[in-house]
Amino acid sequence: MQPVSAAALTVFFPFLEVRHKIELHNVTGRVIECPLDEMNRPRTSAGPRLRVPPAEAEVEQLFAGWREELSSCRKFAPAARNYAAARLAADVGLRVNEARMLDLDDVRWELGRFGKLDVRHGKGSRRRGPKPRLVPLINGADQNLRWFIQDVRGLSGAGHTRPGAPLFPSERKSLDGSCSRATADVFRRSLAEAAARHLPAWADRLTPHVLRHFCASQLYLAGMSLFAIQELLGHAWTGTTARYIHVHGTHVEDAWVAGQQRAADRWKGLAR
Repeated sequence: MQPVSAAALTVFFPFLEVRHKIELHNVTGRVIECPLDEMNRPRTSAGPRLRVPPAEAEVEQLFAGWREELSSCRKFAPAARNYAAARLAADVGLRVNEARMLDLDDVRWELGRFGKLDVRHGKGSRRRGPKPRLVPLINGADQNLRWFIQDVRGLSGAGHTRPGAPLFPSERKSLDGSCSRATADVFRRSLAEAAARHLPAWADRLTPHVLRHFCASQLYLAGMSLFAIQELLGHAWTGTTARYIHVHGTHVEDAWVAGQQRAADRWKGLAR
């Protein structure tokens, strides 16, 4: 078991206080507070950048408009490729460089209930090199990839039998005549252009990493545990995953009202 760092504790306990303080108090009778005193708290020059993602309706508006324009775009194959890569970020939180480094053989349909991605070039913590992981194709990601592989990828002319054939090939050819990989800048630029057309309120602000935050937030709202989201995203620390959870609507307020209602019900019982 890896030791828990002070930085992870200072992120995880505020998360508990904001999200689950009332529930934990009702169960344990104790108020949650971080065990680190001020002398032991880590000192950082700047906090992590807050990336609050769009709401679910806004992301659906983006992808609905993007899908509709695919039928009439000038270059269907690269446009559909960029769309499919962006959906992976929104559905299973894949990083843009993890997506571009996927081979066609890394899609393992035989694993799990929906198939899995063998992400061999996952980002390692603290510059420790690649951190591989298996990413289940949940949240509709399996349907997105089946459509792309069966109906789109063959249009690019990229061979599918060659070892190491990229899942998301570039239009450009390598020196040996094989297709090279699409670059991360291509995916970032295509998402920015799609947002400018179909979600102008997020123009110049929507990036693949923001979609990764959106994925984590939506899965948490759907009931997935923080630890399962941590495994999906490939984080080394739960505290890192906690920073990806951004709750829209009245989730926190509803939890507070429910806690107050339980307290009121207990007082009614005592009054009798």
